[in-house]
Amino acid sequence: MPHSFGFRAGTRKKFQQAFRRKGAIRMRNYLRVYHIGDYVDIKVDPSQHKGMPHKFYHGRTGRIFNINPHSVGIKLLKLHRNRKIEKRFHVRVEHIRPSKSRCAFSPTRFFLTSP
Repeated sequence: MPHSFGFRAGTRKKFQQAFRRKGAIRMRNYLRVYHIGDYVDIKVDPSQHKGMPHKFYHGRTGRIFNINPHSVGIKLLKLHRNRKIEKRFHVRVEHIRPSKSRCAFSPTRFFLTSP
């Protein structure tokens, strides 16, 4: 049997939805307001295939540099051998969530959402 090295190879547990979180995408993912400079965590939603980032970026934290109607541009540093390369890519809003890593520094902007 040939071994597969596809785009989603080895993601059976990584992309698995949490307990009682399977099914339709929640509306809070679409209603959340993001600003340029916000820190976001990349958490892939396997029920939405469009705009899905590579499995390497699942669980990483990046910073928003661009905002589009259905996606946001994220930049982060990727370690490659002995150097850090800045990667920029666009991800749909279903696959990101605000990061809690910076909430101690800016508590007022953390839980703000659209009315």
